[in-house]
Amino acid sequence: MNSPLVFPPSPGTREARRRSAADGRPVIRWRHGMPLLRAVALHAGPDARRAHWVGIRRDPAAAASVRAVADGNETVPTVVLPDGPARVGPEPERVRELL
Repeated sequence: MNSPLVFPPSPGTREARRRSAADGRPVIRWRHGMPLLRAVALHAGPDARRAHWVGIRRDPAAAASVRAVADGNETVPTVVLPDGPARVGPEPERVRELL
């Protein structure tokens, strides 16, 4: 579940925001090895690939944006909706609803 093969390649923060604005799908900021991430991906099933996944380890802007909404922590997954609000560590069921 932590394999990059499970998640699409990260488009980067700027491109993910552009895509999200165009298609209305959420941006999910993540990093390898997080247990909640596995739960989110498993619960969402094939719909998980509809989101725009941005890895915070390779994208300093993504890591900074996560810290900005998570009281200075890099809590992932952080889901950013096209209209702006972010959800830090949402329940897997909620992520599926957003997809």
